[in-house]
Amino acid sequence: MVVCGDDGLAHRLAAELRGVYGEQVTLVVPPNERTARPPVVGRSRSASAALFDRVVSAAVGRAGSMPGTGAGSTGTATGTGNGGNSGNGGSAARVLEAAEITETVLAEAGVDRAAALALVFDDDETNIRAALTARRLNPRLRLVLRLYNRRLGQHIEELLDHAAALAAGDGEGGTDASTTVLSDADTAAPALAATAVAGTSKVVQTEGLLLRAVERPAAGTGLCTLALLSPAGTDPGAAYGPEGGGEQEPRLLPDDDEVVQAAGRAAVVLEQVSSAGGGESAAPGRGGVSLGSLFSRRLRWSLAGMVACVLALAVALWVVTGIHPLRAFYLTLLDMFAIDDPAIGAPLGRQILQLLSGLVGLLLLPVLLAAVLEALGTFRTASALRKPPRGLGGHVVLLGLGKIGTRVLTRLRELNIPVVCVESDPEARGLATARRLRVPVVLGDVTQEGVLESAKIHRAYALLAVTSADTTNLEAVLYARSVRPDLRVVLRLYDDDFATAVYRTLRAAYPQALTRSRSVTHLAAPAFAGAMLGRQVLGAIAVERRVLLFAAVDVDGHPQLEGRTVRDAFRAGSWRVLALEGRTDTAPGHVLEKGDRVVVAATRRGLAELR
Repeated sequence: MVVCGDDGLAHRLAAELRGVYGEQVTLVVPPNERTARPPVVGRSRSASAALFDRVVSAAVGRAGSMPGTGAGSTGTATGTGNGGNSGNGGSAARVLEAAEITETVLAEAGVDRAAALALVFDDDETNIRAALTARRLNPRLRLVLRLYNRRLGQHIEELLDHAAALAAGDGEGGTDASTTVLSDADTAAPALAATAVAGTSKVVQTEGLLLRAVERPAAGTGLCTLALLSPAGTDPGAAYGPEGGGEQEPRLLPDDDEVVQAAGRAAVVLEQVSSAGGGESAAPGRGGVSLGSLFSRRLRWSLAGMVACVLALAVALWVVTGIHPLRAFYLTLLDMFAIDDPAIGAPLGRQILQLLSGLVGLLLLPVLLAAVLEALGTFRTASALRKPPRGLGGHVVLLGLGKIGTRVLTRLRELNIPVVCVESDPEARGLATARRLRVPVVLGDVTQEGVLESAKIHRAYALLAVTSADTTNLEAVLYARSVRPDLRVVLRLYDDDFATAVYRTLRAAYPQALTRSRSVTHLAAPAFAGAMLGRQVLGAIAVERRVLLFAAVDVDGHPQLEGRTVRDAFRAGSWRVLALEGRTDTAPGHVLEKGDRVVVAATRRGLAELR
């Protein structure tokens, strides 16, 4: 396996492949990236840390400039001990340093002999360029690309698969030459959004199926229990290493006896398997400007009051003069607009009503002028960023509108949850999305005083800090907690030890408030690893600081599945068959046969066992 990348996802993915699946991995990173601390993945902290953190057992040699790699391109191979990994028998991990991913660098990494290549650079263009080169070097290579642009990703996937078919000959490319385009933002955003809002269902969409899971007591109704949460919501930060679980840790895919014994304990329950027709709900803010956004509430009340006055004057004129009601309404309008029809010689009541109508007409002029100006202002600012309205409350404050923040914002608005965004970069990619969805945005550095106050943090329901800087997220959370000690907070942190320390400290300091820390790479890496191994990982949900994967698996060739019923194709703590792909009414007694394709919920190690 070859992994190329320039951020934490590359290190996490390499550790996932080594620690969980026991694969031989070559990691290609830019210069000086090798010194970055890799994540902890595997059976235990001591064992998994050995994947990358053990004392270097082989010499580290730095080669000179390689021909054809371009300016500044160098290669460095690093051998490390395998530690407690029993999966690949002590083979060394290779780390290559290269400033640019060229054909020579890919050849040095062994792409021509590799089973799979993952290109997880943060830049889409870099990944596409390297993928085209890699496909030329090895037409049978399984490619996994990280692309943020969904539409472009679909076209690139079709292009590379077509190129593989032409190069390898019809019928020879097989599934090994597949191309999979994934986005870490799309994988992590639903989990982050669901964590920030209590009661939000966790949804995984497959080809034709929509799986919906909710948190509820373990003995509640539902199709099956996917996970038992920590007692009393402890969410222990240390519960990160093993996939199993102690009494104080969440238990993934428990058996029926465990569920019965844990009656009343919070759990993640599969509530519904339905047809994926049209999604959950349409994103608001599309399809034009509504009347409510065109005129302010105060102006609408003023207009309603003026209409009531006109009707009252028309009724009074009808009562006083005895004329027809329609004529009374007509004369009232004439009086209001000062059309020349003075009530000279008319009864006193008629003259008084005419004077009152004229006064109401004078009062109506500024209201009409305000309506015109407000409507013009609404259309003029339709393409500008909105400010948080007065009186806003019960909303989610979202910090950061980068790749992750933009996807989280879209997900929250699909759930019709009010959001206020805070972004320091006026050129951030998510500002266009916020403008289109008409979401209020505060431009400013969240670490500066007054910025969170402008986002109405004192009346917010939750704070979701997803900027790319751990310290910025932590500073924002600490300041928000000083303003609102009971505020629900979710922060994005990369380093696991740091996240554990932060969680424990915040939990101890604010025991009554919910605190969650999530790692985007931790949520996304299993999907990328599964794709490299030929697994179609459909989605992932966060269970405290663990990840539960949903994957599509062909029954053919799996003795754990073939010939068994849906009920029996289950291993506690590893995997569970949820449904046949494309069918919403899979019976527990249905016997799985060759040709069936099932949707399974699995732990990371359980998915490895199903290989």
